[in-house]
Amino acid sequence: MHANSLSNLHRRTFLAQCSMGLGAAAFSTRLVAQESSSPAFKISLAQWTLVKELRSGTIDNLDFAKVASDHGIHAIEYVNQFFMDKANDESYLAEMKKRAADAGVESVLIMCDREGNLGDPDEAKRMQTVENHRKWIDAAKFLGCHSIRVNARSNGSWDEQVKLAADGLARLTEFGSREGLNVIVENHGGLSSNADWLAEVITRVNHPNCGTLPDTGNFKISDDESYDSYRGVEKLMKWAKGVSIKDTVWDDKGNQSPMDFERMMRIVVGAGYHGYCGIEFGGYQGLNRSRELLEQAREKIAA
Repeated sequence: MHANSLSNLHRRTFLAQCSMGLGAAAFSTRLVAQESSSPAFKISLAQWTLVKELRSGTIDNLDFAKVASDHGIHAIEYVNQFFMDKANDESYLAEMKKRAADAGVESVLIMCDREGNLGDPDEAKRMQTVENHRKWIDAAKFLGCHSIRVNARSNGSWDEQVKLAADGLARLTEFGSREGLNVIVENHGGLSSNADWLAEVITRVNHPNCGTLPDTGNFKISDDESYDSYRGVEKLMKWAKGVSIKDTVWDDKGNQSPMDFERMMRIVVGAGYHGYCGIEFGGYQGLNRSRELLEQAREKIAA
């Protein structure tokens, strides 16, 4: 090969390598930009926010997805109370699923109540409660949810309730995990609103599909006892697979006050959580304002 040809070849190779390098750099820059544009957390709507309208019939359960979409919210969290007799009704669930898809809304989870106590001291009742929840796991899977939310109510001493609640949860979680679903526990009154107790229960279950749904406003344990909301959320975020957002918090002396949204959401994000945070305050009339408060907190965190 002539010297000039060799020189030209080297020059073309050098330019090609430069071009590849620039292309890789540009791709890397775009990737960083995409990653940096990911939200600190996502916003969903918990169905309990519309409890007044759903109970009065002003809003039908089947219209829930559209209501969320109309208010700029594209993920929803159902409450089984609003379709209690439909868990095994495939045609009804199919319509719910279709309505969500048509509205461009993701179904996140089902909050389950009125199916018994997973920590019931009576073993037969505890096992029946586990059985009662299975249909909701099936319904959640059909709808495309990742979890069902359950309660961990029990009776007895601290240690007895830890043991009983963990037993019921472990049995239900085993079934849920086989279906690819999580079983998550909300701080929802009684000892479950004591973050130390709930953390002990989840630790005892020790299963990747058993987690928490920290509720920022549900740390009232009894009439004269509460657990600091900021400390409680921080304690429970280790296992969080969702977060419920209210606009009030508790201190550890039974006092309630308005929530500092930026402070609370920094705790949530600081735990490495970037999933859905469900609006559960403000009611139907305040939906836009509720969303805006979370968006403002998210912007401050990103700044």
